[in-house]
Amino acid sequence: MNKVIILLGPTGVGKTGISILLAKELDTEIIGADAMQIYRHMDIGTAKPTPEERAAIKHHMIDIVDPWCSFSTGKYIAEVTPVIEELHKKGKIPIIVGGTGLYIKAMTRGIFSGPSADWTLREKLLSMEEEEEGSLYTYLIELDPSAAQKISRNDTRRTIRALEVYLKSNTSISEMQRELTKPLPCEFIKIGLTRDRKELYGLIEKRVTMMIESGLVEEVRNILTMGPDRTPMQAIGYKEIALYLKNEISLDEAIALIKRGTRRYAKRQFTWFRKEEEIHWIDLTGLHESHEYFGQINEILRPLL
Repeated sequence: MNKVIILLGPTGVGKTGISILLAKELDTEIIGADAMQIYRHMDIGTAKPTPEERAAIKHHMIDIVDPWCSFSTGKYIAEVTPVIEELHKKGKIPIIVGGTGLYIKAMTRGIFSGPSADWTLREKLLSMEEEEEGSLYTYLIELDPSAAQKISRNDTRRTIRALEVYLKSNTSISEMQRELTKPLPCEFIKIGLTRDRKELYGLIEKRVTMMIESGLVEEVRNILTMGPDRTPMQAIGYKEIALYLKNEISLDEAIALIKRGTRRYAKRQFTWFRKEEEIHWIDLTGLHESHEYFGQINEILRPLL
């Protein structure tokens, strides 16, 4: 079975630098697994690889859709599959790099790809909930009791998605999940990068400061002029700066919220990845240059390739 390397870990841990060294060592290409880096124009706030890094190593699944377009995990799998297959045909071992756990889970364990988002339907459902609190969950119990058992009564987002799937396909989300969950036919080698929490949070705060200095405010200002703001503009860093640009909060408040939100996101990533199986973890605490820990990763990988 063809091999695929997955380099995963929380935001700010140091994945990008080591992925470049690893791709050069193995003479291969990098595939992004970041739900925000797929969007064009969103460069600074998503910490995309620099133009120099992308010139040195070919990257895939970055800058593939516009910020006003919807994009699902199912679409990601549909587009990443031929990329992986093409690299295997060239005799290369793809390196998946990212922190979006759902993308990685979909590749390695499978996940159902239901109907695409229907914003008109979602707005109607949300209006129903606003008129009568709890009505959507009751509706879901009637249509898909199995899904309702797995969703908290207060989780409106997941409730709406489950209803959306049923109303658009006449099939319950539970049934789709049972029938359509298939991993990609590859042997995945997962390398996880971790750090002491306090050190990671310090690196995150420095990164946010650098993003502001590099022009994040102007980047968000430009995106807001391009089209309706959907999911991408709810990303950490973008929603806070958007509030600042609307004069709802100060820039200092926006920066503080970005730092807090990113720390919380990193914590959630830790929790998610700890549930993943067969990850070879490497602790980078105290190491800040990619070449300092490249040897450790190479030592783990070589016997597995």
